Amino acid sequence: MYKKDLDLERSWQSLLNKLEESVGKKPADLNSVLFLIGVQELGYGPKRYSKEQKQDLMHIAICKVLSLSGYYELEGIDEDGWPHWKPIKKLPHFDLLDQEKLLKLNIIDYFNTEMNFNIK
Repeated sequence: MYKKDLDLERSWQSLLNKLEESVGKKPADLNSVLFLIGVQELGYGPKRYSKEQKQDLMHIAICKVLSLSGYYELEGIDEDGWPHWKPIKKLPHFDLLDQEKLLKLNIIDYFNTEMNFNIK
């Protein structure tokens, strides 16, 4: 494992621990963290969401965190209060592992910039 991969994994675990302190439960995986971000960005707070809404929340989260790297831009909010994003830069062609790394890096950046966490 490369040093930068080890650093990313340490930062990721630190983020998960910080989220556990904040929400009272450690997120199980990347999708759980994306769901939390989606709920935060939607702004409706915790409630029951349908399976389709959960997928939409994860999409919102992916677009939001990748917007920090210039891949997406907020297009607007619909009449129900849901944000819509448009791609503005083509994503690199990565394998699944590299896609996960890109998301994790941007998620850590999101929590540091948007939520004032101090994850290194």
